[in-house]
Amino acid sequence: MKRNLGISLIIISALLVSACSALYAPAQSKSGGVASDRAYAPMAVPNAAPSAPAGESVSKELDLASSPETTERIVIKNASLSLAVTDPDATLQSIARMAESMGGFVVSSNTYKTTDEDGVEHPVADITVRIPADKLDTTLQQIKAMVPDTKTDILNENISGQDVTKEYTDTESRLNNLKAAETQLVKIMEAATKTEDVMSVFRELTQVREQIEVLQGQLNYYKEAARLSAVSVHLEAKEAIKPITTGGWQPGLEVQKALQSLIKGLTLLVNLLIFILIVLVPIGLIIGLPIYLIVRAVRKHKGTTKTVETKPATAGKK
Repeated sequence: MKRNLGISLIIISALLVSACSALYAPAQSKSGGVASDRAYAPMAVPNAAPSAPAGESVSKELDLASSPETTERIVIKNASLSLAVTDPDATLQSIARMAESMGGFVVSSNTYKTTDEDGVEHPVADITVRIPADKLDTTLQQIKAMVPDTKTDILNENISGQDVTKEYTDTESRLNNLKAAETQLVKIMEAATKTEDVMSVFRELTQVREQIEVLQGQLNYYKEAARLSAVSVHLEAKEAIKPITTGGWQPGLEVQKALQSLIKGLTLLVNLLIFILIVLVPIGLIIGLPIYLIVRAVRKHKGTTKTVETKPATAGKK
């Protein structure tokens, strides 16, 4: 009983130590970010004299708070482009080769066709690459240089940046706390002698290690996302992009629209005639010819009956 009680006290003490150490982790706000940067400030000024006046102490703390942060910033930068090019498929291949030459790689690529309102098919391509973050600007310049006219053929450009330094620091702090708890649990399990005590500590140790793996994965994601920037490019055929005008009369465009309307009208008329000749005429012959023959036979029969009835009446009068 004493031995079991001692092991239980050790387990409880380790959990309390872990819980207390978690209190020093950065506080989380409701939105998921760090609530305050003060959690990262040191508790006291190093090498400060114990008998320093209160005003001097406050001054030193203000100087420390106003000093620039020495922690390396972790920023995730991504970009997206929408371009009009002569050959989307060829441009996609060029972007893939460029990304590989810069030490990056292709995440995904897709080529397909779309049909405009006139029924004409045009090629479209999408590609996403990852390149070193320090080469993002160079990459964007080279991609934009692939269009025929940089003033009109760059349809959309977006560059976004996300500072995840606080999230990274918070995750790293929680990871260190869990590793400290893991060390304590390992010591407790090694000191345990009974099977049930060993299994109890082992279950706690398994849960802690699972949480360590999750947090380590988050840290790896932050590092990789900050090291490699994602660039997504949407490529459309230049011939499929119709010019947009805000003013002025364009006779050539109006003539083209009128010709297209005429062609559409003639096409509908020809299609209607073909439909009538191939579909309606045979159906009319199949249904209408028997009806016509039946009606004609009935009329002929009625005419014959009237002639027969008229002849006896005439003979009686004579």
